[in-house]
Amino acid sequence: MAGGPANFVGQGFSPRGEKGRYVLPADFRADIFAASDNTRILCLDKHPRLPCLVGFGLSRLADFAAEIDREEEKQLRLGNDFDRDMAEAQVYGFYRASFDESGRFVLPEHLAELGGVEDGLYFHGGGRQITIWNPAVLAQQGAGWAGAQAGCRAKMAEAAKGKRK
Repeated sequence: MAGGPANFVGQGFSPRGEKGRYVLPADFRADIFAASDNTRILCLDKHPRLPCLVGFGLSRLADFAAEIDREEEKQLRLGNDFDRDMAEAQVYGFYRASFDESGRFVLPEHLAELGGVEDGLYFHGGGRQITIWNPAVLAQQGAGWAGAQAGCRAKMAEAAKGKRK
């Protein structure tokens, strides 16, 4: 994949639009485009540990095999079983969402359910990936998420102001 590794930085909020569409915030559009080999593809999946979704570019595929190899080596070194088929099914089972020039994309129902999505999405840069939150679920996270929680409130307030214009 020509896009190379991405470093996702920034934040944004998108209320659910007509036809269940959301908007990939401007902070991330160019980076996802570059990280998806200059295509408008946002890869989406359930976060493996947190109660949110993740988004990333297609370039991330190049890292998956090495990540699985490292995890397998670690688990076997610790004397634990490792199911490589399960690990591969988990990392390669992501959804490819196409987005238009304005960043609009449709979030499939199964991911909305897994992410506890309701009326809006908060996007938070996380380096290799973007975490994508239901703001109410993010608000319940611990003190380590205070910065993201404050950013989410600010972005939601900006979006509400924009609606009133």
